[in-house]
Amino acid sequence: MSPAPASRKKAPGFSGFPPEALRFLRALKKNNRREWFQPRKEQYETQVKAPMLELVAALNADIAKYAPEFMTDPKKSIFRIYRDIRFSSDKRPYKTNIAASFRRRGAETGGLYFSVSGDEVEVAAGIYHPSREVTLAVRQHLAENHAALQKILAAPKTKKLCGTLWGGELARAPKGFDACHPAIALIKKTDWLLDVTLDASIATTADLYKEVAARFRAMLPFVEFLNQPLLASRKATVRPEDHW
Repeated sequence: MSPAPASRKKAPGFSGFPPEALRFLRALKKNNRREWFQPRKEQYETQVKAPMLELVAALNADIAKYAPEFMTDPKKSIFRIYRDIRFSSDKRPYKTNIAASFRRRGAETGGLYFSVSGDEVEVAAGIYHPSREVTLAVRQHLAENHAALQKILAAPKTKKLCGTLWGGELARAPKGFDACHPAIALIKKTDWLLDVTLDASIATTADLYKEVAARFRAMLPFVEFLNQPLLASRKATVRPEDHW
């Protein structure tokens, strides 16, 4: 886990979550029940969600400079606090972090993600649990262009800010792919992700914006590589309403 940076310069548009936000998320982790959360819902809205909306707006302003197609309506970008427990044995009703994603609209593509909890700040990018069609398209793309991905992952800025590639992986080569292919380790994956964590203490400082924004910029070439075959397949079917 990376330590929080020492600098404390104010970032444009966002100066950090209030300390009460982290205290709320830590308390929610210990009291993950409707009886505890409901009387404190307004506290969540004002101390946790409202600052998150400000942060997403600030990140949008930065993303607009280099990847405007990833700009996202802040209200749609932030994940709901409620867990989907319909098919889960874990019946705790609430997530204990607040998270947001930035991705192209109108298709299943890779994107950028970050979350804040009482324990850590997570910044990630890539494709997580894709559909069968997307998985096949990415695998075929990797089989033909793996050298380009290896170059992206080997870049000094990527290695410094983005961590290493990870994700679920098959035990054997998927059907239709040679087990001796030089990129079989990449092809066998079921997710393609870069993911790093920062100390939770950064969340209450202006450095949160700076660190997330820097990692988003560094992670974008990886995301765009994964999206190449997915965007190519949808060019003829994009509708005007798919754009925000």
